[in-house]
Amino acid sequence: MRSEQEQAETLAIQALGWMAGNDEVLGQFMAASGASIDDLRAGAGDPAFLGALLDFLMLDDAWIMAFCDAAGLRYDAPMRARAALPGGGQMHWT
Repeated sequence: MRSEQEQAETLAIQALGWMAGNDEVLGQFMAASGASIDDLRAGAGDPAFLGALLDFLMLDDAWIMAFCDAAGLRYDAPMRARAALPGGGQMHWT
């Protein structure tokens, strides 16, 4: 059975794939993060990067709903996945 972190990484990679098909969201992520296409490819194997990607996605409810609808997931799935990735247990009050 796969660990909670492995499942979270899989969900985040799905989110990355969804973002890659959405020029507006992908462009905003790349502008905000400074990531290049090569960084996205490399980041797909980095749990901390995947956590940051989910943090970004969760900035907009419409993005979460669109991703979850496309992936057939509950709307709280990205939040639960984020909690399982590095830094996900920390509360950010800013």
